Amino acid sequence: MKRIITLLTDFGTADGYVGEMKGVLATGAPDCALVDIAHDLPAHDVEAGRLALARYWHRFPVGTVHLAVVDPGVGGARAALAVESEGRMLVGPDNGILSPAMLHQGARCVVLPVHASAASTFHGRDVFAPAAAQLAQGVALDALGDPYANPIVLRTPEATRAADGSTVGVVIAIDRFGNIVTNLITRRAGTIEIAGRVIAMMRTYADVPPGALVALTGSSGLVEIAVRDGSAADQLQVARGEQVVLRTS
Repeated sequence: MKRIITLLTDFGTADGYVGEMKGVLATGAPDCALVDIAHDLPAHDVEAGRLALARYWHRFPVGTVHLAVVDPGVGGARAALAVESEGRMLVGPDNGILSPAMLHQGARCVVLPVHASAASTFHGRDVFAPAAAQLAQGVALDALGDPYANPIVLRTPEATRAADGSTVGVVIAIDRFGNIVTNLITRRAGTIEIAGRVIAMMRTYADVPPGALVALTGSSGLVEIAVRDGSAADQLQVARGEQVVLRTS
């Protein structure tokens, strides 16, 4: 089966950085399919990269290599990693972006060497892309570097139960539609309180008229606040870290 290499970065597509990485991948693994996930993540936003990776890495076939580079610490002390988890391979910086795969039992990682010829500002091209190409060509993880025992692992904070029986969470992300994604989980009817507003839980966006606020369980299983045909983030003026309260009936 043809191997797949996916790419997730904050590089954008205007400057040729992604093209350089693709050139390295096409040279090192010419028979592999390259799949662009996204290159317009907010610059330097490791948390946005982690949450994006969490959505898709396990959806791809076993044997897929995921290359994820949001790397504000490039050239510094942070390690460069290759990871094996659930039959998939991941390559990227040791800053937490690869956390979703590391949380699975049996996941392991190695530290990649950074050669003297690697540009200190572009490990995506000179360190991570060559390693991803090797993995896609069937090179064993252990052949790329020494075992790495203490990678940085970031977790989504858990919601807490309040004394009045409500559940208190936070906004963890805002997607391109302006939907507000929280760390709350529920399948029950109830209301969401955020930014001084009380919003009823519904099943779909279509359950409210255009322009109305709605809370629902999104495709990730997390509670989201949206505006039908609009942006909840713009209407409510909230950002990551904002408190949100769930009350179920």
